[in-house]
Amino acid sequence: MINNYTRIYFLGIGGIGMSSLAFYFINENKLVAGYDKVNSNITKLLSEKGAEIHCNDDVINIPSKFLNQLQTLIVYTPAISKSNKEFKYFKENGFRILKRSELLGLISQNKFCIAIGGTHGKTTTSSILSHILYENNISFTSFIGGISENYNSNLLQNGNDIVLVEADEFDRSFHSLFPNIACVTSVDPDHLDIYNSNEELNQSFNQFIDNIKPKGVLFSNEKTLLGGVSYGFSSKCEYFISNYSNFKSSSFFNINYGDVSIDSVKFNMPGKHNALNALVAFAIGKELNIDDKSIANSLSSFLGVKRRFSYALYTPKIIIDDYAHHPSEIKAVYDTIKDLYPDKTNTAIFQPHLFSRTRDFMSEFAEILSKFDNIILTEIYPAREKPITNISSDKLLELIDNKNKSILKKSDLSNFLRESDSEVFIIMGAGDIADEVEIIKNNILI
Repeated sequence: MINNYTRIYFLGIGGIGMSSLAFYFINENKLVAGYDKVNSNITKLLSEKGAEIHCNDDVINIPSKFLNQLQTLIVYTPAISKSNKEFKYFKENGFRILKRSELLGLISQNKFCIAIGGTHGKTTTSSILSHILYENNISFTSFIGGISENYNSNLLQNGNDIVLVEADEFDRSFHSLFPNIACVTSVDPDHLDIYNSNEELNQSFNQFIDNIKPKGVLFSNEKTLLGGVSYGFSSKCEYFISNYSNFKSSSFFNINYGDVSIDSVKFNMPGKHNALNALVAFAIGKELNIDDKSIANSLSSFLGVKRRFSYALYTPKIIIDDYAHHPSEIKAVYDTIKDLYPDKTNTAIFQPHLFSRTRDFMSEFAEILSKFDNIILTEIYPAREKPITNISSDKLLELIDNKNKSILKKSDLSNFLRESDSEVFIIMGAGDIADEVEIIKNNILI
């Protein structure tokens, strides 16, 4: 069905998930265009590759060559409002319109599909596994929800026998996938604007698991209790980690399965949560018949994912940039910081993401943020949402049990941090806080 279309038009083309599809179709020699509300490095790269992109939502901006219903497929992200003028135009004029997840389902339906799901860890695990496949010359295409440091890309192609995708639980998107191999890294409560309860979220993950093809395989973190091939730190798991340690910005551990132990594996991302992502990528590699040594070598040459415990600066201050936007993710960052830098003072800079998530986890956010030595909040990044009464960063700040706390405008962060006595800064959030990292770094280096 997709091959019938010569033009693909994306609503939300600059999104990390959408852009990988846009790059893919450019490589497939399709004409690509789209709308996004902001210019970014990703939209600039797409434009350089030939995509026609604009940032003003107006039908007049749609290139005329994309106005033919028979030739043009429309793809949108759930973050696009149904009141978007271009979306309404395409709908009213009979264009074929697909959600991003539906398109991924179509691309992968006749391929050997590996789907990485979970409320945390999808992107890192997908990136690690993509690197393993690439290093071992496996024929595959992967769509990653982040930028791999090894390849500076969110699309990796080395053939098309296997399609590797992230299985996104938001909006139940992963129900469009029917994988041969599925992985679930975690099932913590999240997206409660979509799911009315944790039970409903669990049911949704069970539906995803039910979609696994006959003779397919499930890998699941031991804490999810979902069955399949288990992995974790417990020796009861089919794949487990022992002798874990951090040194500088790397972790070291043994990987165990059956009677086999691969000792002293080096992995260039610190944190137990990242070691588990590496472990399940190893396990999936084994399922694909890649040998132990080759996978371990690939793990040691993996450089990480942008905004996943990424070092922006080592001296005179340490600046770490992380996508963490859920209490569980912030806890993982905190635990890693305390493990790596137990004697250094730290400051957490956190931009809450979504009013609904801030509301749903207000007390959990306050509890974990209170543990840092110093806490700075910025205003909530609304993304797709409108404000919710009585939900604000001020409200969250009140609940943080630490006297060293404040709220700052993003524009004031650089000067404040330059004067700070902290030795480690951790910048966290899924919004536009990432845009401040380079500015802060340069200000500190003055």
